[in-house]
Amino acid sequence: MPFLAYWIVTVISWAGTFVGLFAFVHALTQRADAFTAADRKTKPVWLAITGGATAAMALFRFFGPGMIFWLAGLIAALVYIVDVRPKLIEVQRGGHSW
Repeated sequence: MPFLAYWIVTVISWAGTFVGLFAFVHALTQRADAFTAADRKTKPVWLAITGGATAAMALFRFFGPGMIFWLAGLIAALVYIVDVRPKLIEVQRGGHSW
């Protein structure tokens, strides 16, 4: 692999890991009852999903034999960020009645 391509793949791999870490830390800092109020899975389930996603992206690389695990981890973290996180923010700001 050429030098530039190696660095691009490395940056993509680590960027994905940081996305997973962001999702995990966000889930960790949210109230447990907000997950239920937002009609999403429970907090421990999302901690397991985002934690596993982060671990998969840290252990495997974007371009390599474990790429499928890296991609699955990225998708799981992005589902949390795109779907669950906005609902949690809405619920905790008072968008729904508790």
